[in-house]
Amino acid sequence: MGSAAQTRAIENYRKRLSKRGMARFEVVGLKKDRELIREVARKLAESTPEAEKMRASMLQTISVKASTKGGLLEILRSWPLAELNLTRPFETGRKIDL
Repeated sequence: MGSAAQTRAIENYRKRLSKRGMARFEVVGLKKDRELIREVARKLAESTPEAEKMRASMLQTISVKASTKGGLLEILRSWPLAELNLTRPFETGRKIDL
């Protein structure tokens, strides 16, 4: 990983974060959403009424449908792709000589 000093510095940094109630973590997302995700994380890390309102709104948006029975199915049905007619016509096939 690195020298003993680097390891100690990382451990100390993580301890300081932990004392503030913070944690480092990694997320995977689209490259174009990088700055948006970072900005959301910065706002949520603040102890302001705006951050609490934002957190509550996001939690409500994400969890309302997913928490109820059949919620995932309902979310999938609400997508525009659900309106596509994906049925295929029945065909008897072609005749072949054996």
